Amino acid sequence: MDCSLVRTLVHRYCAGEENWVDSRTIYVGHREPPPGAEAYIPQRHPDNRIVSSKYTFWNFIPKNLFEQFRRIANFYFLIIFLVQLIIDTPTSPVTSGLPLFFVITVTAIKQGYEDWLRHKADNAMNQCPVHFIQHGKLVRKQSRKLRVGDIVMVKEDETFPCDLIFLSSSRGDGTCHVTTASLDGESSHKTHYAVQDTKGFHTEEDIDSLHATIECEQPQPDLYKFVGRINVYNDRNDPVVRPLGSENLLLRGATLKNTEKIFGVAIYTGMETKMALNYQSKSQKRSAVEKSMNVFLIVYLCILISKALINTVLKYVWQSKPFRDEPWYNQKTESERQRNLFLRAFTDFLAFMVLFNYIIPVSMYVTVEMQKFLGSYFITWDEEMFDEDTGEGPLVNTSDLNEELGQVEYIFTDKTGTLTENNMEFKECCIEGHVYVPHAVCNGQVLPSTSGIDMIDSSPGAGTREREELFFRALCLCHTIQVKDDDDVDGPRKSPDSGKSCVYISSSPDEVALVEGVQRLGFTYLRLKDNYMEILNRENDVERFELLEILSFDSVRRRMSVIVKSATGEIYLFCKGADSSVFPRVIEGKVEQIRARVERNAVEGLRTLCVAYKRLVPEEYEGVCALLQAAKVALQDRERKLAEAYEQVEKDLILLGATAVEDRLQEKAADTIEALQKAGIKVWVLTGDKMETAAATCYACKLFRRNTQLLELTTKKIEEQSLHDVLFELSKTVLRHSGGLTRDNFSGLSADMQDYGLIIDGAALSLIMKPREDGSCGNYRELFLEICRNCSAVLCCRMAPLQKAQIVKLIKLSKEHPITLAIGDGANDVSMILEAHVGIGVIGKEGRQAARNSDYAVPKFKHLKKMLLVHGHFYYIRISELVQYFFYKNVCFIFPQFLYQFFCGFSQQTLYDTAYLTLYNISFTSLPILLYSLMEQHVSIDTLRRDPSLYRDIAKNALLRWRVFIYWTFLGVFDALVFFFGAYFMFENTTVTSNGQIMTTNTHMIFGNWTFGTLVFTVMVFTVTLKLALDTHYWTWINHFVIWGSLLFYVVFSLLWGGIVWPFLNYQRMYYVFIQMLSSGPAWLLIILLITVSLLPDVLKKVLCRQLWPSATERVQSTKLKASVAAAPGTDGPLLKDLLPRPRRH
Repeated sequence: MDCSLVRTLVHRYCAGEENWVDSRTIYVGHREPPPGAEAYIPQRHPDNRIVSSKYTFWNFIPKNLFEQFRRIANFYFLIIFLVQLIIDTPTSPVTSGLPLFFVITVTAIKQGYEDWLRHKADNAMNQCPVHFIQHGKLVRKQSRKLRVGDIVMVKEDETFPCDLIFLSSSRGDGTCHVTTASLDGESSHKTHYAVQDTKGFHTEEDIDSLHATIECEQPQPDLYKFVGRINVYNDRNDPVVRPLGSENLLLRGATLKNTEKIFGVAIYTGMETKMALNYQSKSQKRSAVEKSMNVFLIVYLCILISKALINTVLKYVWQSKPFRDEPWYNQKTESERQRNLFLRAFTDFLAFMVLFNYIIPVSMYVTVEMQKFLGSYFITWDEEMFDEDTGEGPLVNTSDLNEELGQVEYIFTDKTGTLTENNMEFKECCIEGHVYVPHAVCNGQVLPSTSGIDMIDSSPGAGTREREELFFRALCLCHTIQVKDDDDVDGPRKSPDSGKSCVYISSSPDEVALVEGVQRLGFTYLRLKDNYMEILNRENDVERFELLEILSFDSVRRRMSVIVKSATGEIYLFCKGADSSVFPRVIEGKVEQIRARVERNAVEGLRTLCVAYKRLVPEEYEGVCALLQAAKVALQDRERKLAEAYEQVEKDLILLGATAVEDRLQEKAADTIEALQKAGIKVWVLTGDKMETAAATCYACKLFRRNTQLLELTTKKIEEQSLHDVLFELSKTVLRHSGGLTRDNFSGLSADMQDYGLIIDGAALSLIMKPREDGSCGNYRELFLEICRNCSAVLCCRMAPLQKAQIVKLIKLSKEHPITLAIGDGANDVSMILEAHVGIGVIGKEGRQAARNSDYAVPKFKHLKKMLLVHGHFYYIRISELVQYFFYKNVCFIFPQFLYQFFCGFSQQTLYDTAYLTLYNISFTSLPILLYSLMEQHVSIDTLRRDPSLYRDIAKNALLRWRVFIYWTFLGVFDALVFFFGAYFMFENTTVTSNGQIMTTNTHMIFGNWTFGTLVFTVMVFTVTLKLALDTHYWTWINHFVIWGSLLFYVVFSLLWGGIVWPFLNYQRMYYVFIQMLSSGPAWLLIILLITVSLLPDVLKKVLCRQLWPSATERVQSTKLKASVAAAPGTDGPLLKDLLPRPRRH
């Protein structure tokens, strides 16, 4: 009996969960392994359908309703609506049901339409045809029918239908070129490699005869990592085991380029593909405004409950007197008399809750969402933020944080590619202490690119000459560059002499700069063909080196190596990397001269790399090969094992020299940083570069100034003194000049204080963050934060990606809880972009991982200035007015209703008609504030750009502080008192006419409770709308149309509502009320008088504050007003062009 099945099952289910959960076995072409090799256990995997939609036809309504009612405001209004249905309440269920239905319906339609588009896209993707191999023949079927294990053929310019292991291609060397623009935005061609043992299978019959199994990890979302191995069975012998990595994996969504066709086996399909796993959204970020809004809602909910309680208590106090509870005209039934007192009181409490519930504005959420969504287009439409060179414009990945752009207190920026262009230029190299400068300038003449210029010793010896050529060969071989020729990649090559016409493509601009630089010094890299690297030497001879191993670069090791074999059989390991990671591994070479040159170049702001090598004897290489192979085929902890193997291999090196590459500052980077600092924002630079290089860049971009006193918190300093002593010494230094007071966040450029700049490295940060022996790490962190708060700028160098996120988190969670922004352009910046309150990606040369994971993306660092100082400023001003105004107009709306209860025996009688209750927030007052929140410019765009200090006026959520919130609330209460008692005193003296109507004694106006309520409502609608008009600084025809149009709509609606007998109404209590009210002259006078009195306090407050305590913004507004009076009218008109959409230039 064959026990292999039992053995495999026992191993899989009893040897621990990890062994079977973390890996899967795939049978290539669904062919069982040979008998005795291993048991064939069919595995179930999903089909290749992509489902990006949230809903189906059957679950849309219940699922969408569930999601919408998870929002507290919606759920609250649902409860109120149900209470109105269940008990006898003073208002119709329509008054709260209709607005709720409107909000729910609009949101459902929007989400349903978006999901329908997703369904449409999914169907198009799932039904596209795919070629796969079946019984040695090519068969076509729909993409959704693909299964794990199917062998697929993909042709040039087609997209891979699922994640494939690359088996073979039409190219002889078993490679293919791929673009991953739809995955990570990188448009450069990447080279992928077929499995060594299958790359010779070029026909359908060959591929169908393949007998192999693949073991790999379970699906992971990381696009750049893959761990697996393939077992190829030949003639039923022991299988050949080959490692599989990301270079063998072709991802769904990537496109095949410059290759006629490829064959691959499906390993991840449908929702298990890496592309699908990356669909899931990032964790939700919430803005400070949204948090304030929620707190204000809770306050108003408490006010609502208080009002309901007060009215309930007073009702029973009032009814305690004889005949008030049961007047002669309204006798109770026996069952009503016997009802439980507490039940009656609770029912009355709920009825009052219903009556006053409009103080909580349900439509505010919809208006805020619309404002954020529509407002985000102003960034994407901004032509000044469009980059002509790259053809890229700004992107908005989330509109939830627009206003947060106006609240930023700390900016954490990457250096390379963010502050600098990431456009590298080879400046010089130092070999054995001799400096070589291509195209050196001598006496004003540009010298030709010969063998280079020796700036130190004009006659290097023979040994140096050998080292020099070895250095150039190392630069030509130690890289991962692809060569794109002028001819078609698959076509015949030109002669070696024409190698200089090659175009080098790499994910790292440094590598291209080095290879192009060494080309000018006489050595040209030609291509990689059949695993042989070809270079052209100074004598125009082609040298061929067999590529044996690549020890890939990673941000932890900060170096890469290659192992190559020359035509003479010598085996070399060439290594290049950062000086801090190469020097400790060197045992020979002119270390001190090269170190001195590296430090000098770093001070000048150049990026430096060191180059080293060692010769390997065949026996030593076999040991290295076995070590690397064991690590490569590991399924568990492959990365850790590879790192350990690399550490063992890359040691005992001989130092050859160093290179210097210049990365120029981006255009206007210095101006942008200067403007941000004037705006009171602290700028920190977080970089992986060495301290000297980063410090030079910081001086160049004006982060550090000539009078800035630099403080160092580095490993070197800590080695001389303890961390405790260094921190306390720095603390004393910074606090001495500030008189023991912590410098305010916004006093960074204060003239009367010493300017400090702090430099810290990654190792020192680790010590600060490390818990102390007593288990606490708070003291060091607090001391470090105290020092940072008193520094105008901070530079963090030698930072690992996770340390960048640690720094952001440390500041974010400090006691002031400042709003942070992180900006970067590379994959190493993603962690800090996700950690910060606002993440901005620069659409740069290091791919689009940062842009994809960010909240916003900009083409250049300089665009950050306008994004924060202009767009962010406007967004915050607009939404803060929107929030405060919504609460204000609802206080004006409901407080008269509360006062009315004191005059109607707490009978829960409504002051306003049902139509007015329903339409107040939906129609009469909604559009003006929405348009204000989209169009308002309290000062001009040019003014905000010229005077960054205006940003300080809105810092720390200034317009949504409790003082401002209380002012708006009391203003609403005052206006409500004016509306109510102004109308009340007019109708105070009344008489009954012969036909039973009530008439005012002094004005002879026909009067009733609906006339009273309509008068109050009319004054209120006009007051709250004109209050917004008074707050508007930037008038366009759209504002005029909406504000005066809303008032006109109210008047026309009221005339129609009360002027026509509507057949669908059971009773029409508003019939002729509005027309009768307007037929009275005193009513017109009273409306005008009450509106004036209501608006007067706000006008007086504004005038007095502007005269006595003007803010910087108000001073600018006053200056501008005087200038506009002196100049011709309509000065601001052209600014509308900055807001309205215009076609994008291409």
